[in-house]
Amino acid sequence: MYKAEPKLDVPIILLIDGKCLLCSGITQFVVKRDKSRRFRFAALQSKAGQELLRAGNLPTDDIDTFVMIRDGQYDTKSNAALRVLRELDGWWRVLFLLIAVPRALRDRIYEYIARNRYGWFGMTDVCKIPPKLLSDRFLENGVHAEPKENILNEK
Repeated sequence: MYKAEPKLDVPIILLIDGKCLLCSGITQFVVKRDKSRRFRFAALQSKAGQELLRAGNLPTDDIDTFVMIRDGQYDTKSNAALRVLRELDGWWRVLFLLIAVPRALRDRIYEYIARNRYGWFGMTDVCKIPPKLLSDRFLENGVHAEPKENILNEK
């Protein structure tokens, strides 16, 4: 079956735990390696994050997951992490080869890290406000923060 190539001008949305310092670090890691500025972000706990989870038929109370949305396709956990690496600039995309490891094993490792992330990396009481350079990459109410560009089609 033919699968269309993803559109390069369509933003990729990452849903992250807004209270997790590891997730905050991952966001900054992605931003530094996303020279084309395709990635957009929303906290799982935010209104935009909750709406996107519902749209993807994903549980709205599972903050132990990482979600990548691209062209209406939702990837979670280790699949999402590996697909993010594939989209980054530099040698990081080589790590996508780990997709060959059975998903059950990859997701077990992912879940172990997710369960321990607060203890290992810490957490904040509220979603950290993104630095000024990142604020235009975060979603507000399901749309891009810049008024000139909508990320999601209004229904």
